[in-house]
Amino acid sequence: MTSPDPKRSVDAKEGRRVKIGGEYFTVLAEEASRVLAHGEPFVIVDVKKEKLVVKEGELFLYSDIEGNIAPEDTSGLGLYLQDTRFLKTFNMTLFGSSPVLLSSTADRAFMSQIELTNADFMMPEGMVVPQETINIRRIRVVNGRLFELVRIKNYNHFPVDISLEVEFDSDFADMFEVRGTRRTKFGTRLAPKVTQDSILLAYLGLDDILRKTYIRLETPPAAIEGTTAIFRFRLAPRERSVVKFDVEPVLPTTRSPGSASFNKAIGEMRKSYEKWFEGTTRIETDNELFTEVLRSSQRDIRMLATETQFGFFLSAGVPWFVTPFGRDTIITCLQIMMLDTRPAVETSNVFTQLQGKSVDPWRDEEPGKIFHEIRRGELANIRAIPHTPYFGSADSTALYLIMISEIIRWTGDLKIAQKITSPINQALEWLDGFGDADGDGFIEYQTKSRRGLVNQGWKDSGNSVVHADGRLAETPIALAEVQAYAYLAKRRMGELFALLGDKERAAELKRQAGSLKQRFNDAFWMPDEGYYAMALDRDKKQVKTITSNPAHGLWTGIIDDRYAGQVAERLLMPDMFSGWGIRTMSKSSLNYNPMSYHNGSVWPHDNAIIIRGLKNYGFAEAANQVSSGLFDAALHYDYFRLPELFCGFTKRSMSRPVNYPVACSPQAWASGSIFMILQAMLGIRADAPGNAIYIESPSLPAWLRETDIRDMRIGGSTLSLKFRRDGDVTSFVVTEKEGPVRIIMTE
Repeated sequence: MTSPDPKRSVDAKEGRRVKIGGEYFTVLAEEASRVLAHGEPFVIVDVKKEKLVVKEGELFLYSDIEGNIAPEDTSGLGLYLQDTRFLKTFNMTLFGSSPVLLSSTADRAFMSQIELTNADFMMPEGMVVPQETINIRRIRVVNGRLFELVRIKNYNHFPVDISLEVEFDSDFADMFEVRGTRRTKFGTRLAPKVTQDSILLAYLGLDDILRKTYIRLETPPAAIEGTTAIFRFRLAPRERSVVKFDVEPVLPTTRSPGSASFNKAIGEMRKSYEKWFEGTTRIETDNELFTEVLRSSQRDIRMLATETQFGFFLSAGVPWFVTPFGRDTIITCLQIMMLDTRPAVETSNVFTQLQGKSVDPWRDEEPGKIFHEIRRGELANIRAIPHTPYFGSADSTALYLIMISEIIRWTGDLKIAQKITSPINQALEWLDGFGDADGDGFIEYQTKSRRGLVNQGWKDSGNSVVHADGRLAETPIALAEVQAYAYLAKRRMGELFALLGDKERAAELKRQAGSLKQRFNDAFWMPDEGYYAMALDRDKKQVKTITSNPAHGLWTGIIDDRYAGQVAERLLMPDMFSGWGIRTMSKSSLNYNPMSYHNGSVWPHDNAIIIRGLKNYGFAEAANQVSSGLFDAALHYDYFRLPELFCGFTKRSMSRPVNYPVACSPQAWASGSIFMILQAMLGIRADAPGNAIYIESPSLPAWLRETDIRDMRIGGSTLSLKFRRDGDVTSFVVTEKEGPVRIIMTE
């Protein structure tokens, strides 16, 4: 937490002038700080309307589809930086009324364009301006700050007097408040400072951090009333006028973005995206729609790339999780290895740096454990929440080890592993020690923090681990997929230690993995269901609800070959496969709800992992069937962007997937899913230490005939491949190769 400001010694009463960090402010009334106009606490409602998102780094704007944030909005819209909302109101009107939306897009991720027009309105002298005769174009870009250009053009045959109003306001709410956390103590709300061409909003938090929103009005307004800038001008027929302004969130720790102009901001961002794409594998297919899904997902991966004080990482998702997030970030890195290894390498540095070092029950921290989530808003700074970071994740540690292994498989750079041998050993020790507190050979979780997560797998909602009779499972709980990750982590670490020359450690880890696989199949298999239990509860009783969790074992290889066919068959039954994807919970389950977060919805990342697993076990047809469902779903979303999740309703003719109301979009592991799915189709597996790449039974679906993979990097080599399907047979040819990598095809 930032040290208290020694100059903050003035009693902060309403109307008092206080000096903070060399600046004078006037204190506002407290009731304005955290209560909406109608007096209700923050709740996320009004989720029916579409949203626009633009993001770069840690700064993002989340607005309605018209580009506005209305004063009365309660759906979490805002301009955010480091878990703080710096704009809660950002509302543009024409003569006091909302313009009419024509179209809007934010397909370029860092930039959006909104086309608006007028309803009928009357000028002061009484002349009526007909509807659809004034065009208003809003173009905005995020690059260090929010830049906005508003172009207004008159298509009438007579001059028109325009009054354009833009209202600004901020509550400086912590992200947890926005998402519903109630609090009783607040910092000091400070009165706005207004000049002829600027508006400054400010708040002094309980963490003694002065947060400011600085609005620069490059186009001087005719007036500023309160915090509303009013622009007035006369437009001759066919004349246009432009209004420019920018909004800069200011924190003591943020670097000033300088005096970049609107045009320079756009140019810098275009070049940044071009550079990103140039450094990745290029993918083209003969299905233009599928290629667009890939490109959209790649843009979103770049959009979620975030540089922070900790280093570079992929944010989990917009708007709620623009933060380092353990399992989500790691799984995304695993999904996109074929596309780009850089995010995984950078992420491993961040996660190694923040690995657990001590026993801290408040944060569920333990030595060697990999964190779950970091927050840097006011509530985290004053320790009202444990996210500094919070370690309540049963699976992040094993996934971290798997990520390290994949980095080596793709880069062949053993120095990466050699530098972090100690953190690797600490993570392995956590799996066998704190992770398995009762010593039964399975990893269990149980929160010790009074603000911790009850459930600590990827399905971390409070009702997600439930018995078939509807009872919530009691902790400590051993989840099926967590054991699967631990199995793969030990097997992969065995391979890594063999490469590092420690044959004894390698053999021991291989033995441990084999033992875990045997125990898992004995304890989790349900002969009467022909499927695996979701978990073992506190009493080591099977949680027999049929869910997608155990199917992650297909990806890791923990599922016994004897049972794999039954698992694959079960997943494709109508109660699990909706037609759009595999549900998180069977329709036959007592707690099934297709509109729930984890108990019947469809998650693209969950499906991608399962698809990869189905293919690993030779069920290519089943894998392609699920892949086809997700591809069809993607075509129904703006920018062909798969959301975090969607509802689990059954696919019907002439239907479309049903939105989950507050899903993140974009969301990292949803964006990464399509690349994991494609890698499964192509059967690509890297072995850079062995100077080889394996192509294992490639199988393109019926809607995909050709796929070109260009400039794929494996170790020090670069490889381009062309895959082609003729009937049911998919073959490939090498179109270009630089370096000594060998291509090995297996069945």
